[in-house]
Amino acid sequence: MNLEKAQQKAKELVSQMTAEEKMSQLLFNSPAIERLGINEYNWWNEASHGIARAGVATVFPHAIGMAATFDKELVNTVADAISTEARAKYNKSIEFGDRDIYKGLTYWAPNINIFRDPRWGRGQETFGEDPYLTSQLAVSFINGIQGDGEFYKATACAKHFAVHSGPEKTRHGFDAIASKKDMYETYLPAFEYAVKKAGVAGVMGAYNRTNGEPCCASKTLMQDILRKDWQFKGYYVSDCGAIRDIWEFHKFAPTMKDAAAVSLKTGCNLNCGESYKYLIDAYEEDLITDEDITEAAEYLFTIRAMLGEFEEVRPYSDIGYDKLDSDENKALNLKASEETMVLLKNENNFLPLNKNDFKKVAVVGPNSMSHLALEGNYFGHASEYVTLADGVRRVFDTSKIFVADGSHLCSEVKSSWDGFEYLYSEGMAAASEADLTVLCVGLDRTIEGEDTNHSNEFSSCGDKNTLYLPATQMKLAEAICDVTDNLIVVITCGSAIDLGEKVRKHAKAIIHAWYPGALGGLAVSKLITGEYSPCGKTPLTFYYGDKEIPSMEDYRMDNRTYRYYKDEPLYPFGFGLSYTSFAYSDFKVLSNDDEFIKVSVDVKNTGDFDGKEKVQVYAQFTDSRTTTPAYQLCGISSVDLKKGESKTIEIELDKYFIKAVLEDGTRVEPDGKITLYVGGHQPDELSDRLTGYSCLFATLK
Repeated sequence: MNLEKAQQKAKELVSQMTAEEKMSQLLFNSPAIERLGINEYNWWNEASHGIARAGVATVFPHAIGMAATFDKELVNTVADAISTEARAKYNKSIEFGDRDIYKGLTYWAPNINIFRDPRWGRGQETFGEDPYLTSQLAVSFINGIQGDGEFYKATACAKHFAVHSGPEKTRHGFDAIASKKDMYETYLPAFEYAVKKAGVAGVMGAYNRTNGEPCCASKTLMQDILRKDWQFKGYYVSDCGAIRDIWEFHKFAPTMKDAAAVSLKTGCNLNCGESYKYLIDAYEEDLITDEDITEAAEYLFTIRAMLGEFEEVRPYSDIGYDKLDSDENKALNLKASEETMVLLKNENNFLPLNKNDFKKVAVVGPNSMSHLALEGNYFGHASEYVTLADGVRRVFDTSKIFVADGSHLCSEVKSSWDGFEYLYSEGMAAASEADLTVLCVGLDRTIEGEDTNHSNEFSSCGDKNTLYLPATQMKLAEAICDVTDNLIVVITCGSAIDLGEKVRKHAKAIIHAWYPGALGGLAVSKLITGEYSPCGKTPLTFYYGDKEIPSMEDYRMDNRTYRYYKDEPLYPFGFGLSYTSFAYSDFKVLSNDDEFIKVSVDVKNTGDFDGKEKVQVYAQFTDSRTTTPAYQLCGISSVDLKKGESKTIEIELDKYFIKAVLEDGTRVEPDGKITLYVGGHQPDELSDRLTGYSCLFATLK
């Protein structure tokens, strides 16, 4: 069904409803209208990295890990698998009359906010700190979820619009102040791409205000930018409880009915929460009109029509339950997990290991046996989990394996009967007896995440207070350094962590595994033993823990991310080591028109392992009228190369990301020099030192 037909179907249905019936359909838990043959429908569903909160489903690596793949095709394939499982579950739910929450086809993902501050607890849900990478992966994810058929396979929803990335503690009343330059250069591009390039079905408004306007009642965001400038045709939904915030915390409306009225009239079609129950009062007092209600309902029923809800033969009804948690999806999950892994350090090529060289292996740390360390937030339930300790057992199958927690995640997260010293000594005992120690540290969703409603010495309502590990884990890690020489550190978390100088220097290898999905433990151990070569890249900048970065409340991009950070980071954006090496040659510009630049480069695997390279193209440009980024990622490509093999890679660069953004938000052709760089990393001095080679470059003007 094309959009025009769906819109006509929506108009026909809505025209037969009373005002009260139409208003009832603007709540996320929309009731049935039996006389019109309309079933109840619950809009709230989640699928950030697999179907969440609805029983068994494939638990893929969390979004920040998928961002580390720098692979648009892989993200699209994963999203397509998620939507297949979505239809499989939906078909069975409908068969048994279950239309409850988390059972629908309208998924509130992806989160495409910019991970501008590594302390933000929800950064794990994003595609990282860069507007280009986020835009590209967002389009791939949305296309995978929605499909390319006559009807939507499922629908995606880009969130949280806009300028939203903490702090969690004050998000319900916070006012994010951002200049037009920062908005159009950093915070808005991914949303624009989601709308214009992917045709995303939904957009979710954020909790906070942006420049004084609540995001779910913002004329600037909702009417001027989204509907008028970008010609968005989908539905707009509030974050859950955000309309209540308009009255309670933002003090933007004097009563709940006024908050509901201003939100509806500004363009919020659907309420996640209960605030739109007050629309009846607002309607009776002429605060809203029948036209306001009708317009919102028509947007919503257009989506339901596009999902095929009102067809005699429901589309995708042939997707059987055997597609859920299938062997095929488990294989894809393992592949995705492998490609998320970022090898940050590999001293003197310590890895990969011959597993037969180690008779005793210790797996120590609070995340060694943790399922939570695999999942992250917004998670489903896998039928099988392979923890980090499980993975070592499976791969090091001829070794004696010692496992110990060694510490709690942080001082407030502990069992009442567990003493700290007992755990430390247990961890040190295991490490001291082993030939090899795999130290499993990091975080999980209990201390890093969305508005956790508690604070401790390490985090505040889900946001980190420091870039170091929690003190309990720092003590363990430093103690382990004193009793073992062969140390591999595996970090599982959704953000950037500094292990501290002692641990960083002592460890032979450091692997950042993010929240790697249900099979993450197997992916880590296969990496350690060289069953594949690592290819993940950092999707955000890693800062030293003792370096001061701007306040979370400060939304200016000055001195943030690789594009504007003034100091040298711990690990740069776009960095990750491999077991093999790649050589670049013959970089050239093939074409250059008004919208796109096409470039090509030859890439050869010059090492001793088969591997995958994540080719990255950056632009450096200057403009006398405004500040410009140090570098701007503008092209990515993923290429498999066997040892000795070479390929010519062509990449199309969208000039949207090679333009200067003026203070009024206008994108213009830079009036200064433009240089393009290509390589497997960012063209900065630190990346050159860490990898041992420099990027190629070509000057446009």
